[in-house]
Amino acid sequence: MTTPEHPSPTPDPTSKDRVYRSPMGIVGGVALLAITLWLGVDALLRGEGRTQWLALAALILIVPLVSAFTLRPAVYANEERLRIRNPLRVIVLPWGQIAALRSSYSNEVVTKSGTKFQLWAVPVSLRARKKAARRTARAAAAERGGASRGARRGGGLGFGAPREDVDAGGPTRAETDKVIDDLRQLLEHREQAESAQGEVTVRWAYEVAGPIVAGAVLLVILLAIG
Repeated sequence: MTTPEHPSPTPDPTSKDRVYRSPMGIVGGVALLAITLWLGVDALLRGEGRTQWLALAALILIVPLVSAFTLRPAVYANEERLRIRNPLRVIVLPWGQIAALRSSYSNEVVTKSGTKFQLWAVPVSLRARKKAARRTARAAAAERGGASRGARRGGGLGFGAPREDVDAGGPTRAETDKVIDDLRQLLEHREQAESAQGEVTVRWAYEVAGPIVAGAVLLVILLAIG
């Protein structure tokens, strides 16, 4: 039995989560919800009879649907596990169960069993990638040009590259690619840790799917009965 003089050791607290979300997804979701609520509430207040019921069914369907695909997605990472909150599922993956983090036309995590899960909160932007690649190419070209001019001016020593030749106009990596880089570093450092082992768990978000299904069924019934 533990006595006050010899208290039992307490486990280290779980590390704080790093949270990754899509700013553009949140902005788009808020805008869509504002338009939906404006039109839906207007129809409820000013409509009559069947119009009000259709507006109610549409709100029950659209509001949780838009929220699920824009506001809800998030990725939480700490030293023990990666938690992915997708529109209709929550996936918890200990680092020891992750085989790779892939980034091509979408960002996804691959488990050691071969199962793939998409990271909805970290969407790939091909435009941002191309923009970052152009900045990298311009910076490299400016550095080579500055070194060449410096070599001519400084007797071949390569000094004197003018600062204005270097493009410092923005990042040379797309933001979502930086997120994947961060997650890969965590995976590399934590996949063998004892506290980062365990089983993969997947939970369906019934609290989100339920209202969507209810709104869809009500809307279909109203349209069917005319």
